[in-house]
Amino acid sequence: MNSKNDYKKLRHSFEQAANLYQEARPDYPEEIFDDLIHAANLNPGDCLLEVGCATGKATLPLAKRGFKITCVELGAELAAVARQNLAGMDVDIINGSFEDWKPEAESGFDLVFAATAWKWVDPEVRYTKAWQVLRPGGHLAFWNADHVFTDGGDPFFREIQNVYYEIGEGKSVDDNDWPRPGELHEQRDEIEKSGLFEVVHIRHFDWERIYHAGEYIKLLETFSGHILMEEWKRDKLFNEIRVRLHRRPEKSVRRHWGAVLHVARRKD
Repeated sequence: MNSKNDYKKLRHSFEQAANLYQEARPDYPEEIFDDLIHAANLNPGDCLLEVGCATGKATLPLAKRGFKITCVELGAELAAVARQNLAGMDVDIINGSFEDWKPEAESGFDLVFAATAWKWVDPEVRYTKAWQVLRPGGHLAFWNADHVFTDGGDPFFREIQNVYYEIGEGKSVDDNDWPRPGELHEQRDEIEKSGLFEVVHIRHFDWERIYHAGEYIKLLETFSGHILMEEWKRDKLFNEIRVRLHRRPEKSVRRHWGAVLHVARRKD
């Protein structure tokens, strides 16, 4: 997918998974939030801006730690689910795109952050906009939850590739498509190239989750590539996943997750 239209289609696809997202997507390890707070020198009561909160997976842990959070979420359905999940918290959820959002004149946020959402923000705009809405000395932080492959990890993901190939959706054999823990791409160069931020902290995290067939299929239904797959492809793939996992004694699959936390200070 190269064209801007494909990118926009992918970016808007998560709306279709709003009802599954909270349940199916993994929770982030608590250590990510502790590390972020330390690296960005945050204190309870500080004002945070979250870009693309989805259903509030990263919002809730930070709201519980006493921060005042404004979220800008592109999807109306996702924003509605987030409002339910964050009821009673000091969180304001705005439905719209970060690129077009106009903050109140006086707002200078202590932190702008994005959890598995930064890559969906226009690269021509994201650093400039984050710089504009931060107070002097404020921080930018982002991370993605990605699939990583441990030595001795579950062989299921390589074995199921033949089904992906059959339906024309296979991964390349290139090692870049099979990163090990600690090998995920770091975006230091991209951040510093903006000229607006100085990287102060980068750290890799990894964790594991076990999924039964139904849970794993729900997870796949929240990924843009699977959401936009033709129905016959999805049916064939999900059916094969059910059959293969059902044959296993434990009837489940172990998936390893990785994240790279980037924290950068606004240059004044």
